[in-house]
Amino acid sequence: MPIEQFSQSLPMVLYRTLDAVMPRFRKIFNEFDLTEQQWRVLRVLWDEEALTFNRLAALTLIPSPSLVGIVDRMERAELVTRQRSQADRRKVNVVLTSQGVALEDEIMPRVASAYAELKQSVDPQTWEQVVRGLNAIAAAR
Repeated sequence: MPIEQFSQSLPMVLYRTLDAVMPRFRKIFNEFDLTEQQWRVLRVLWDEEALTFNRLAALTLIPSPSLVGIVDRMERAELVTRQRSQADRRKVNVVLTSQGVALEDEIMPRVASAYAELKQSVDPQTWEQVVRGLNAIAAAR
């Protein structure tokens, strides 16, 4: 079975796509002094009240050892705090501070605008096919 031409291999196509997509978002994150990983943590926590490190790592696709340092920096920036679970004292939840909650109103309209602009770069059917296809590949592992 022949191997795909290197420039058309899935990893290279994905890298090129990330290079085309991420700069518009990185610009926004940089204006708020956030890394991409910190953004992922915030984005997940805006949808959930509190998450354990393990659940946060799974949802953000950030390995737990790396997540500890990210949360440490976010805690110093007063965006999140750690709270021991009342139900199970062995578990520690990551929770947004009021400053972390307030950041959503500042950032999300800009991110939503960048996302809408990105979606307009292809027709809706192509967008849906790409998302569906990539999700199928991710689910097949």
